[in-house]
Amino acid sequence: MDWQQTAALAVVAITAGGFLWRALRPRKITFQSQSGCGCTPASGAKGSITIVGRKGERATVHVKMQ
Repeated sequence: MDWQQTAALAVVAITAGGFLWRALRPRKITFQSQSGCGCTPASGAKGSITIVGRKGERATVHVKMQ
């Protein structure tokens, strides 16, 4: 093998090692992944956001919490 093949195999090995490390490393616990604001979601609370607007009119946002 000449130096170019060795360099190419080194790049491939480093890339594969990076992908494996990313897949197998321990995960950090973040509370932001549970909800968008970082707080824990209320049990059973469901909501919906609807944006309504017509051409030439101002859009309105309707938030419905159930």
